[in-house]
Amino acid sequence: MDYKNLLLIFGSLIVATASSYLTYYFTIKSKQKESILKFKEEKYSNLIIFLQGFVGNTVNAETKRKFFEEQYKFWLYSSDGVVKSINELVKLIAENREKEPDQKLGKKLIGNIIFEMRKDLLKKTKLSHEDFIYTDVIYK
Repeated sequence: MDYKNLLLIFGSLIVATASSYLTYYFTIKSKQKESILKFKEEKYSNLIIFLQGFVGNTVNAETKRKFFEEQYKFWLYSSDGVVKSINELVKLIAENREKEPDQKLGKKLIGNIIFEMRKDLLKKTKLSHEDFIYTDVIYK
C-alpha cells in the first residue's frame, strides 16, 4: 500500500470520527436545551396561576402562600429578568403590608413578570408588559 492511500484512509477515519462526535455533541446540547425549556415552561405556567392570587377578584391567601413557597426556587431556574420583576412585586407587597397596594401598579408588575417569562422562553418577543391584560372572571 502506498503512502497516499494510507493517508486517505487515516484522514477519512479522522473526519468520520470528528463528524460523529460533533453530531453527538450537538444532539446532546439540543436535548438538554429542550429539557430545560420544557421544565421552565411548566414552572412558569404554575407561577402564572399563583400570580392570580394577587390580582382583582381572584385575590386569595392560599394562592399567595403557594407563590411565596415557589419564590425561593425561582433563583434556580429563572432568568435574571424574571427574578428582578418578581422582586419588584414582592417589594410592592412588603411596602403595602397594612393596606391595599395600588391595583394598577400591581397589574403592571405582574405584566412585567409575564413579559420576562416570555422573553426567557422565546428569547425574542415584540410584545411588552402592557400587552398582558388580566381579566377577572366572576362566577355567580
